[in-house]
Amino acid sequence: MGFAVHCSWLAALLCLHFFGGQVCCDCTEENMEIEGGHYTLTKQLQKGSLLIYQCPEGYYPYPVMTRLCQHNGSWRMAPRRFTPQRCRVVECPDPNVMEYGEVSPPQDKYFVNNVTTYECYSGYTMRGSARRVCLPNGKWSGSTPICSRESGHDCADPGIPAGASRAGNIFGIDETVKYSCNSNLFLVGPIERVCLENGQWSGKEPACYYKHTYDTSLEVSQAFGSSIRESLTTLESLNDTQAGKTIRISKNGTLNIYIAVDISESIEEADVKKAKDAIITLIKKISSFTVDPNYEIVFFSSDLYEVVNILDFFDEKKVERNTIINILNDFQVGQKNTGTDLNLVFKTFLERMAIIKLQVGKEQFKEHRHVFILFTDGAYNMGGSPEPTVAQIKNMVYMNHTVEQEAQSREEYLDIYIFAIGNEIFDDDLQPLVTGLGGKHYFRMKEITELQETFDQIIDEEEVKGLCGLHKEYEIVGSPQVAARKKYPWWAFITIQTEGRSKNCIGSLVNPYFVLTAAHCFTFGNVPEDVKVEIEDGQGRVKKVKNFIPHPKYKINGKENEGVLEFYDYDVALIQLEEYVQISSSVRPICIPCTQETSDALQLVGVSTCKQQEELLLKNDLERVSFLTKREPRLMKKMPTLSLVGIEWIASSMHWRHQA
Repeated sequence: MGFAVHCSWLAALLCLHFFGGQVCCDCTEENMEIEGGHYTLTKQLQKGSLLIYQCPEGYYPYPVMTRLCQHNGSWRMAPRRFTPQRCRVVECPDPNVMEYGEVSPPQDKYFVNNVTTYECYSGYTMRGSARRVCLPNGKWSGSTPICSRESGHDCADPGIPAGASRAGNIFGIDETVKYSCNSNLFLVGPIERVCLENGQWSGKEPACYYKHTYDTSLEVSQAFGSSIRESLTTLESLNDTQAGKTIRISKNGTLNIYIAVDISESIEEADVKKAKDAIITLIKKISSFTVDPNYEIVFFSSDLYEVVNILDFFDEKKVERNTIINILNDFQVGQKNTGTDLNLVFKTFLERMAIIKLQVGKEQFKEHRHVFILFTDGAYNMGGSPEPTVAQIKNMVYMNHTVEQEAQSREEYLDIYIFAIGNEIFDDDLQPLVTGLGGKHYFRMKEITELQETFDQIIDEEEVKGLCGLHKEYEIVGSPQVAARKKYPWWAFITIQTEGRSKNCIGSLVNPYFVLTAAHCFTFGNVPEDVKVEIEDGQGRVKKVKNFIPHPKYKINGKENEGVLEFYDYDVALIQLEEYVQISSSVRPICIPCTQETSDALQLVGVSTCKQQEELLLKNDLERVSFLTKREPRLMKKMPTLSLVGIEWIASSMHWRHQA
């Protein structure tokens, strides 16, 4: 044993001696084990390898989450002799900060699965959750319990989040409250909130996090989705304020989205791949809104790799969404550089913004909205703090944000979101960089495995239920029937009774009242009562049929005199339903040219013509299609006979029948 220790010290001395000559040593696994868990290595025991501790759900690694193998063969964050590495039970912040009430049971510490109940003193009314559970992510279930009574204040008592302290007990207009966190916790969210004229508090309620606390994918999708939708939708002002935030009447300007992904040594390569997939999903989901953003996409460590240059969008040639996705798919991380220069990212974004401003002019630049989305752990060790550069970006967007009133009037034009990923997150360095009105902009992710689904969920189906052609493209977990319905949400199954025999056909939902199918499904003498349409929309699978309308030019024997026994030109029919179909993520219409829904889906500005829509939809001679009766995709030559005349008939028939 003594000989082994002696050799270990000798190896360390040799590494130190030859360090200047570029001789490096591998690290060892001595004393690296963790009680109750395990660890993984990103590069075995070589220089730059990251040792990552893993614990079961409801536990976290203590006292450190990671260790880094250094050039001299030692571990950064070396193990301590008297503090062995182990998996600790997840702890939730102390809930005993509630005023004018009692928490049961009273404890010094609360751990995962502990249940607490809350009761107000006599004369006080409870708001929030009366029962809460400590969750595996280090948060309490439900919402902050608040005991308050009628006091004549303009704003309601904002309460005190678990683990926090609050300064300020006057809740009149323009009064402020300030929050701080106790013991080993740190604040996520606004330090200060202001009572607004509408009786709401500014910003979102802050929360106190431990280092092991993280946001779930559901929390992220709800918070990020509600916030970024503000930049993607056109709103009409129904009233002056909503949830303490002024509703913006119009958003017809340009949207510039800047995305950066950290690929430094402290970030696992698998996480980079997942972040890349999530970005692709996000771009696809954004395209479902009636907005066509410009993109800047970079990957960074000590160097910066520009994958998509936003300046290309301002050339005459338009950058297609599929081109962006293909470039992202083809990008390979390769050998990572040592070091992280987060400031370089913001400097690059600032330079791009300055060039855009020069190209379009100051007045037009005023209508540009800028959204930054960064994936990083914040462990920058080069280039200095990004805060001064972020201040310059604010100054450019706010048009001299040193003037307070002018800055406030333009805050809606800049959002900086940060997704804190990695095993060792530097929250204090990252949180000051986020900015934006309203919703949460800083998200702390335990892992990004579910980030692709998270971004898919950011769109509330109510927000886009009128848009056609939307469907899920990634692999959906669940029953084959549910997966198929979400992949082809416009499917409709049709059964027609003719002289005691049933004929089955398939159709496509084209709006909540109409299904498009083939005219040859019907025979002379069929009436609406003979037709049954099946669409599972949660309101009854079978839909009653009001009418069906074959195309007037469809005649299967129309060319018998020319030797053509069956002639299928104009082989389309519309089925009109008695009641509307409930549109959702699993039931959604297909796009038909000559409709406003298709114009919105194609992101055409204003009123578009049938010809304009057809040119975009049918611009290729060959298109990849999916047949419901085949397992594999096929290439099919387009038949021009239904190109415009037939489509115009479908659109006009739907409009006329619906008006009737």
